[in-house]
Amino acid sequence: MYKLVLVEDEEDVRESIVQEIDWASCGFEVADKAENGKEAMDLIERIVPDVVVTDIKMPFMDGMQLSEWIREKYPTTKIIILTGFDEFEYAQKAVKLHIDEYVLKPFSAQELMAALDKIKLLIDDETARKENVQTLQEHYRQSLPVLREVFLASLINRKQSLAEIEEKALNYSVNLQGSSFVVSVLSMDNPDEQGDESEEQRQAKALQSLKYSKDNELKLFAVLNISEEIVEKHRHGLVFLHNDQLVLLTVSGEKDHESVRKKTLAVLEEIRQSVEKYLKLTISIGVGVITNRITDVSYSYKDAVLALDYRLVLGNNRVIFIEDVEHRPVEKLRFDEMKEHGLIRCMKVGTPQELKDIVDDLFQGISDIPVSFQDYQIYLLEILTAILRAAKDSSTDLDEVLGTNFNPFAEIHKFTNLQEAKGWIVGLGTRLMNSISSERQYSYKTLVDKAKQYTKEHYHDSDISINKVCAHLHISTGYFSGIFKKETKMTFGSYLMHIRMEAAKELLRTTDLKAFEIAEKVGYAEPNYFSFSFKKHVGMSPKEYRSSSSAEA
Repeated sequence: MYKLVLVEDEEDVRESIVQEIDWASCGFEVADKAENGKEAMDLIERIVPDVVVTDIKMPFMDGMQLSEWIREKYPTTKIIILTGFDEFEYAQKAVKLHIDEYVLKPFSAQELMAALDKIKLLIDDETARKENVQTLQEHYRQSLPVLREVFLASLINRKQSLAEIEEKALNYSVNLQGSSFVVSVLSMDNPDEQGDESEEQRQAKALQSLKYSKDNELKLFAVLNISEEIVEKHRHGLVFLHNDQLVLLTVSGEKDHESVRKKTLAVLEEIRQSVEKYLKLTISIGVGVITNRITDVSYSYKDAVLALDYRLVLGNNRVIFIEDVEHRPVEKLRFDEMKEHGLIRCMKVGTPQELKDIVDDLFQGISDIPVSFQDYQIYLLEILTAILRAAKDSSTDLDEVLGTNFNPFAEIHKFTNLQEAKGWIVGLGTRLMNSISSERQYSYKTLVDKAKQYTKEHYHDSDISINKVCAHLHISTGYFSGIFKKETKMTFGSYLMHIRMEAAKELLRTTDLKAFEIAEKVGYAEPNYFSFSFKKHVGMSPKEYRSSSSAEA
């Protein structure tokens, strides 16, 4: 069922349309009705209908003005215009607004149903095209090489969960089944090959040899071709472009690191020699640590980049293995980007149980890793730093929450086992999480209070709007509208209406001002629309309300 809003100022026509049409058989439900464009705007913002059926001539805001607003705010919403033969100028404007269907007055239920059928077919067709499996499969197939490269780049740039990696590898047909993994980075060297030759001489040589070309992308592509050919021959992994360099992700079925190391270095040396021989170019290659887990290849990539930096010391045109230039323990205790992001996110928007689960994961298997006590302490300090950073980002008063004598460095030295450390982290995180949550709620309340105060001071301005309030508060409307509704249980538009109606009722009870004067004082530029809104909100006209108030007094 598609949602529909009906906008018609004549009540008998409006109700007749609702009663005479079999909406369900047309595939629609009337989500709500409005008597004019201004009232319809509030409904459309709340409902976001698939279709709006609107009359052209209406008070306060006509169908064309409403359609123009819909096209700007909700471009996918379909519009059916109800128009008469004598409204040609309106119809011309409707063409410019790309109105979807027109129904000429007077019309029968069958004529409107015919228009609804066309609109339904239009929406169905758009939906089908977006959901068409064959079309999506073809687009997916064409995009697969790019998606693979993006996936491989993300694999070496950030820590990911095993489930996430396995799912994407399966989707993108990337074989990552292995027992050992290592990342190597291949970078072109850039010696000054030009000498004192003229531009013409250089161009002539460039046509004969890639070495003299200024097209670095072409050079990189040539190196990629050679590298792919050699890696494929040895079935040694995957080669892809990243940050104007080539990356080789070695995937080996062997568990013996020394064997993997020898074979990887042999493959890389073959690539280096082939590039020099056939392309007359030189490349330097950095090789990272070997790991047993595909989830840890981001560490290997970082070490490969670091190894590549050593060409400044050792010279170009060589393969540099990180373990040859820097000592690396068998296994590192790493508080990586993924762990940090998960912990900080939980501190800001998570639950106590989620925090406990995350800390359990942080300490899982930690006793099985052969590292020093100092490494454990550094790991705890990294966790602590992430927690304190989350608190700082949320403007939490640490002295108030943790006490002025809080000394985390002294606390860390007191622990005699990992269970004590874990309990301390959970306790500390819970206190700060509760403080962040309370601070956020206070911030929300303060923001809403400021908005209410501004509205009370400016409700008599006819141009006051949610945009104007947000500009005053220096926040976005999307953020504000969500907070305002959460805190007040009503939309800003409803709140503004309530304030204006309460002020109008007070003036009707306590003054002799005429309705049009009261309308101006409570922010209505159009007295008739004020009377319409008042009756809609209060249930009686301003005149009737004043009479009833006088009778009660």
